Amino acid sequence: MDLSYALTPFIAWLIAGGIKFVINSIRAKQLAFKMIGYGGFPSNHSAIVSSTATLIALREGMDHPAFAVAITLAFIVVLDASSLRRQVGKLAEVLNKHTVHLEEGYVPLRERMGHTRIEIAAGVVTGVATAFSVNAWLMTLLHKVSLLG
Repeated sequence: MDLSYALTPFIAWLIAGGIKFVINSIRAKQLAFKMIGYGGFPSNHSAIVSSTATLIALREGMDHPAFAVAITLAFIVVLDASSLRRQVGKLAEVLNKHTVHLEEGYVPLRERMGHTRIEIAAGVVTGVATAFSVNAWLMTLLHKVSLLG
């Protein structure tokens, strides 16, 4: 069984999340555990789906039906990140401004939800680079194993 299809998006998620955590920690001048979640640079979701689509393209080819499914999923995720979730974040901002004064004990809604185009592009670049790196590493490993056997 080829675990690279599970390993690659997981590694892309770790890399994008690590970069995001470091950037947020630098901006906040403290460890940014409270900022983990949706939104920020780079987009974890974009990194995950683009790494999967790229790995399928590298391994199976762009004419394979799995690549079409992966690209379709990637478009849905990216559109969701750039439009729907950004609108949800704007709505949360408005609700927080008006509700905080009316209700005692109100826990503000998370306002940072979606991604900008730059954050999404950085996620895609992270995902594509991860897929190329994992694929190259595995091919090198397989080549070395075949030379030994």
